[in-house]
Amino acid sequence: MNYSKVKEDEHLIRDNDSNALINTNLNEYRNYIELKKVKEKENMRIEKIESEINSLKNDLSEIKNLLRSFVNESR
Repeated sequence: MNYSKVKEDEHLIRDNDSNALINTNLNEYRNYIELKKVKEKENMRIEKIESEINSLKNDLSEIKNLLRSFVNESR
């Protein structure tokens, strides 16, 4: 593999074969990974809340239907 330093940033190197930029700053990488984990956890929390809300909506709708049928039977 053939790498060269990027003049503008001491933590960047360029892979001369693929022309890709590689960040060699491990602290930035660790921060990125940690932030990604936090966002994934937040997304999972949001999905769980949405699922619970949908379940509550369905339960409420079922209760309304049962009440309607009960009222109609008592007439």
